[in-house]
Amino acid sequence: MLAYVFWHWPTPEADPETYENHLREFHHALAAGKPDGFLRSAIFRLCGVPWLETNASAYEDWYLVESSSALDVINEAAVTAARKDPHDRAARHAAGGAAGLYRLRKGSDNVEAARFAWWLAKPVGVSYDDFYAQLRPLTDQPDVGLWGRQMVLGPTPEFCLRSPHLVDFPGGLIAYKLETERVLPAT
Repeated sequence: MLAYVFWHWPTPEADPETYENHLREFHHALAAGKPDGFLRSAIFRLCGVPWLETNASAYEDWYLVESSSALDVINEAAVTAARKDPHDRAARHAAGGAAGLYRLRKGSDNVEAARFAWWLAKPVGVSYDDFYAQLRPLTDQPDVGLWGRQMVLGPTPEFCLRSPHLVDFPGGLIAYKLETERVLPAT
């Protein structure tokens, strides 16, 4: 399973409630006309994202897909048919964005449950197997998932651990914590 993650933020003139409503409309339209390979999506509000060109509130859309072959289908479907107008309404008020592609490495794919996202890098000299083993006490917990960036496609550190609760990282691992507030599906 892959996740296409898109961070974006509204223009200063945009009404935040209207912006969120347009986002929800687009995600609902995408789910209603579910393109091949598309599984589901979620929207989160967050602040203080260091790789974005804004200090204001931003949004993080997670689009879960079966495989990389689904990306072309979804990219085309997002701006056609019943999805075109909702997409255009949401995009019209976006000031900027960045994106990345991530693969579920360990744990749960329940991104919707996350209230926290920790962004971290694998320490130099540590094998991936050892890194995953070090994180196993966390990724074995319900609704905790470790996502790894694909092909250096994205502005973030290599890994994101998503969790519904605060966690303590083992072995001196250092991670950048973001609190996420779910916008869709509604809480």
